Amino acid sequence: MQMLKTGIALMCAATLSAGFVLATGRARHARELESAASGAAGDAAEQAMRGIKGGAIRGHMQFLADDLLEGRGTGTRGYALAAKYMASEFEGMGLAPAGDEGGYYQSVRYRSARIEGAKTTLALIRNGKEERESFRTDFIARADAGRAESSVEAPVVFVGDGVTAPEQGYDDYQGIDAKGKIVAMLFGAPNFESSLKAHYSSGEVKQANAVAHGAVGIIVVDSPALEQLYGFQMQVRDLAFPELRWLDARGTPNDYFPELKAGVFLNMAATKRFFEGSGHTAEEVYEAAKAGKPQSFDMKMTARIHTATALSDVESPNIVAKIEGSDPELKNQYVVFTAHLDHVGIGEPVNGDKIYNGALDNASGSSILLELARAYAGMNPKPKRSLLFAAVAGEEAGLLGSDYFAHHPTVTKNAIVANVNMDEDQMLWPLEDIIAFGAEHSSLQKDAERAAEQLHLSLSPDPMPQEVVFIRSDQYSFVKQGIPAIFPVPGFRSSDPKIHPAEIFKKWEETRYHHPSDDMQQPGLLWSAAEKYAHFVFLTGYFIAEDPQRPAWNPGDFFGEHYAKK
Repeated sequence: MQMLKTGIALMCAATLSAGFVLATGRARHARELESAASGAAGDAAEQAMRGIKGGAIRGHMQFLADDLLEGRGTGTRGYALAAKYMASEFEGMGLAPAGDEGGYYQSVRYRSARIEGAKTTLALIRNGKEERESFRTDFIARADAGRAESSVEAPVVFVGDGVTAPEQGYDDYQGIDAKGKIVAMLFGAPNFESSLKAHYSSGEVKQANAVAHGAVGIIVVDSPALEQLYGFQMQVRDLAFPELRWLDARGTPNDYFPELKAGVFLNMAATKRFFEGSGHTAEEVYEAAKAGKPQSFDMKMTARIHTATALSDVESPNIVAKIEGSDPELKNQYVVFTAHLDHVGIGEPVNGDKIYNGALDNASGSSILLELARAYAGMNPKPKRSLLFAAVAGEEAGLLGSDYFAHHPTVTKNAIVANVNMDEDQMLWPLEDIIAFGAEHSSLQKDAERAAEQLHLSLSPDPMPQEVVFIRSDQYSFVKQGIPAIFPVPGFRSSDPKIHPAEIFKKWEETRYHHPSDDMQQPGLLWSAAEKYAHFVFLTGYFIAEDPQRPAWNPGDFFGEHYAKK
């Protein structure tokens, strides 16, 4: 899942007994599949679904998360090996190539940008006194994908969350003139509905809004909420990885705002100093944000920022294959299944290990993508709509491979009717419910409900809106192109009082998410849970592919109105 390089991205993201869990999960899984048989979606679909096995998922993951692939960083040799593996598997299954020029690869060029800390400076000037901040200690800066050197000096205004949401009657910029100024803001968004909160937390949305108000730079200030989510020291560690942007045919980076000359992120101590003399304390700002109050005021200071960036270009493909549908008319429409193949690569050592293997994030989704393709390929008849399977690059750097594909699909764009995305299958507890991010915005909700019912699963709402998951994986790239999308993940329900999924997940995020320890040696991997999750995704995709009605946004839905009607 896309890392929360939050300060950078938005100016620019009870150890269990294995034997007990495996035995319990397998027995429950077998009973549930047996009872679901009478309600499964046709003999061909049921047979194909039953053919998806946890052992096959494990086999793919063993290779994709191996040290040999060096963390599958986009643009690296390790990613190239993973891409070759995916393409070879698709070909061996008999899937048709759906990339460029009759092949399985869709070529994508990226701009790689690394901030040069020794040459990057920040000074805050108030009452004629200059205060210099230290890179990596007090602040970090966003690499500039279009310029090796960039400087800005301008007055600073604070604009709360930096959000303008007319349909919510909310505007942090109200009453402040940001033209020609550097805007300071918090990470995140007001407490709107979960998906809207995620949307307005997006770095792209915030940057575009700042530019629309005439801003020339951004300062992101730290907060206790951000420290809990993805703190300053984690972001300092992430400086080891380059920032990436995909390049269009003219060599222009995606979502690049040249009007913003620089952007920095302050840590907690620097943030508290930052508000001194403004007439507001950091604590007052946090409380106003928590209460959902728009806030803006003059900081009574000037900031001078200089950034230096080392730039280079790399290539890293998406891998795309297809299965043609069986219906003479519906086969001209496509359901796209996605999983990101990349992880973050080689970074700062943790306990002597510098390879960030990305087993759950996202060798798991990539492996399930392969087994879904194998299951659909073996069906007779095939689903009515055609199916695309896309293993994409650059997700960890900002959903880049999927964003490129959504902008430049290898089939006609209006032929794509839906996206089903898989990322970070938490196969660490028996699966009893699914959180289907995005389903509530479109007719895909009924397909998810039908699949859940057949597998005796329940659907649960987003339990962690503060994590803004809706914008942190590849389905959001399709949403932004007006295509209904769904991102199912394991939920946190448990019928066993000894198993607490939310606690297991929290511990995993704290100790393994974007750490080298997300590898195949981590304890508790439950292959029956992975198998059942894959069955859910298979059935959901099958129902979408079979429905004679094209998937549609719900009437009046924000995302349908905001993106589909542009």
